[in-house]
Amino acid sequence: MTTRAIPVVVLAGFLGSGKTTLLNHLLRSSGGTRIGAVVNDFGSIEIDAMTVAGQADAMVSLGDGCLCCAVDTSDLDEVLETLARPSARMDVIVVEASGLAEPETLIRMILGSGNPHIVYGGLVEVVDAAEFTRTRARHPELDRHAGIADLVVLNKADRVAEGDAAGLLATLSRLAPGTPVVTAAYGRVDPELLFDRPRRERPAVEQLSFDQLVRDEHEAREAERACADGDGHGGHLHAAYESVEFTSDEPMDPRRLTAFLDARPDGLYRIKGFVDFGPGDPERKYAVHAVGGFLRFQPLPWGRTEPRRTQLVLIGAGVDADSLRDALAAARSDPRREPGPERRDPDPYGMWGVLRYVDDPAERDEDPQIDEVEGPEEAEAPDPYETAGPYGTEEPYDPLLTR
Repeated sequence: MTTRAIPVVVLAGFLGSGKTTLLNHLLRSSGGTRIGAVVNDFGSIEIDAMTVAGQADAMVSLGDGCLCCAVDTSDLDEVLETLARPSARMDVIVVEASGLAEPETLIRMILGSGNPHIVYGGLVEVVDAAEFTRTRARHPELDRHAGIADLVVLNKADRVAEGDAAGLLATLSRLAPGTPVVTAAYGRVDPELLFDRPRRERPAVEQLSFDQLVRDEHEAREAERACADGDGHGGHLHAAYESVEFTSDEPMDPRRLTAFLDARPDGLYRIKGFVDFGPGDPERKYAVHAVGGFLRFQPLPWGRTEPRRTQLVLIGAGVDADSLRDALAAARSDPRREPGPERRDPDPYGMWGVLRYVDDPAERDEDPQIDEVEGPEEAEAPDPYETAGPYGTEEPYDPLLTR
């Protein structure tokens, strides 16, 4: 049975930037999301805090120095397998890297993983606002790290003057053009910027422990305080970010939708949801997962009574919601392609653009049908998995090279 791939988010930043504080905040504010954590420095995590905040979550500790140097891809695969096994029922895995780790190496290790249950979920680079100038002078590679990030968190913004914070934001925008930058204090960022909140039904009658009652009351106070202060770090997206929803009962045209996704506007950080390609693949819906420059489709069978529709959520900063909805509406299938008196045959090659972003089924233990594209001259058709980059290049797709 095909299962949803678990996103693996890399949390990076130099020593003292506040990665552990941010991780603990995510655990406290998970809202039922099951988070598996890979922690590079065991001593930097407060176990008691994780126990209270994580509840049923799982953690794997790697205390042997820099993660990208201490383990190879097979070792990391073993760690991720522990957290991604279906019985663990994790929703997301967060890899908190050492302050000395190279984010590029970690990203390539995750992308090179043979684990069919995971998908790369993006790089979050945490920057210390108070120490930014000194850290940048000592570690010029900070510029490069920010440049490949999918989300930059300017942490400890409460420790610098408002004018200085604005200058830092401008600098980070130059280092990472088009990448969302969010300010934070004490690592408080909205979890929905990093992962989905599950929609699980809660038991009709549930007895809460004292710790749960205290935590719920604390989170309610924090949400009220954040909204009152204008921080927007409560139970909704940060004020600088917008969530745009799109629903269509008409199938999407695969060529038009992939063209939109390949050229998505700056500031659009995440895209998630399910796509109905209609006659392009009538047996399956396609889960879409995009973060930063990374894009992946996963074919899933339709439920017997499930309505055939496309449902997408787009999260970004400084985006034009109406323009996004208009662009997606324009990516719907031509009605003349649908059954009817003026029906035209479906584009036999239309799904190739989608298949570029589906993992090779030969390397996964899932549905092998995704490479069966019928065409008039199938023998001469190019292999969709050898169609490399999102812009028709000949090199293998690498999100690190798209910035």
